[in-house]
Amino acid sequence: MLGAAFFFSLTSAISKWLGKDFHIVQLVFFRNIVGVVFIISSIWRRPLRQDGGKLGLLIFRGVVGTLSLYLLFYSIQTLGLGRASTYQYTYPIFLALFSWLLIGETLNSSEWTAIFVGFTGILFVFRPDLSLSWRDNSLGLGNALLTAVSYLSIRQLGVVYDTRAIILSFMLSGIVMPIISMLVGTYHPMEGFDFLIGTFKWPENIYQWGAFLGLGLTALVGQRMLTQSFTYDKAGRVAAVGYSNILFSVLIGFFMGEAFPTISMFTGMLLIVAGGILISASKKKPVVNP
Repeated sequence: MLGAAFFFSLTSAISKWLGKDFHIVQLVFFRNIVGVVFIISSIWRRPLRQDGGKLGLLIFRGVVGTLSLYLLFYSIQTLGLGRASTYQYTYPIFLALFSWLLIGETLNSSEWTAIFVGFTGILFVFRPDLSLSWRDNSLGLGNALLTAVSYLSIRQLGVVYDTRAIILSFMLSGIVMPIISMLVGTYHPMEGFDFLIGTFKWPENIYQWGAFLGLGLTALVGQRMLTQSFTYDKAGRVAAVGYSNILFSVLIGFFMGEAFPTISMFTGMLLIVAGGILISASKKKPVVNP
């Protein structure tokens, strides 16, 4: 899991570097087109075994998951690696809340405490003052909201679909949706929707091509390590180690020229991690990362 967290933070760092010259929708496209090759080859070698029957929900999971990736890459560009990663890892808090609101799951006292601690941490990180953009912070938090909704759908899909089919739906959406976004951005650009609409630009040198390949491979390796970690150890302990992604992102961001977290943001990070660990420790089944 420590390796998975490191590789996911590398994916974010590569997206930040590429984001200087390429739009985030193009980054989403390349992030998924590399992975889909490996998933399809896996299905070719070992065909899917599943009942199916929830195609609409499968498509919904892919679309929502892709939108969350849009917002993640956008947040990395506008908020920086540390803050974007912190917002991303608030998803267990929203997942617990949505499970209670939407499907009627019962929450125990420790889970309600975790939700309260997590939201307190969000307030410290958000710091709603005039020096920060409400829009960018809200979009960063929107990534966590969409991730929680996406994971909630995975709970329903995992009963009737092979895990590879669920991941494939996400990756295919992550290819088709960016193509649509880039076509719209080319012929009908819309101001104010830069987190959804963009244009395509060919990489100019071998370093950029290598970075795009690395974007997909680091995400794929991270996913592989994540799956293995949940297979061989307790979900709560593994999820707790996964929060090291925030530390890796802060350190990598610092070496890429970002400011080190303030006391307020650092306090918020600790509260969010504490809330997430409390939530994860109370869950019997792991949630698969997209």
